[in-house]
Amino acid sequence: MRRLLLLLVAFVLVLAGGGLLYVRQTGLSALPTPPAAEARVARVVRRLAVPADVRSRLNPVPASPEVLAEGLAHFADHCASCHAIDGSGDTATGRGLYPKAPDMRAPATQQLTDGELFWIIEQGVRFTGMPGWSTGTADGEQASWMLVRAIRHLPALTAEERTRLEELMPRSPAEVRQQIEEERFLAGDDAPAGR
Repeated sequence: MRRLLLLLVAFVLVLAGGGLLYVRQTGLSALPTPPAAEARVARVVRRLAVPADVRSRLNPVPASPEVLAEGLAHFADHCASCHAIDGSGDTATGRGLYPKAPDMRAPATQQLTDGELFWIIEQGVRFTGMPGWSTGTADGEQASWMLVRAIRHLPALTAEERTRLEELMPRSPAEVRQQIEEERFLAGDDAPAGR
């Protein structure tokens, strides 16, 4: 019994030492890209975290142009600030996360099941920047399933759809003021807004 306890204590000390070494070496900085081994472990753990009955669920929201339009509009409003309009993850926020916001068009994302995408949207992913969006309502689940449809469409996003989504993205007050000033200038009113 004593030997088992000593082995357990040694294991805990080695684990703690490894954790301390990791913290010292990385500084827990969000700037670098996670090593490939860390990314693989994270994907395996995430897959194990999704209940099997959820993983195997198919999208109950039928595909239609209206559903796609609503899903893409929701994506523009809630997701594009991190994942980018085209799903690339190439935004200031997306690049600053650890791990970086994934490319939603890439095989690693597109090969997830509908149920896995739904679970990630609803529950979020701990230790990343991905929040859980569940509202606990049927309407909230419907919106998440529409987002799954939108994510599936991102690899085929057209230039026209991209332009429409850019118009739907939330804008900061400074961006709104700049647009108003540009419109006033183009209309021949040289006075800055607010005067």
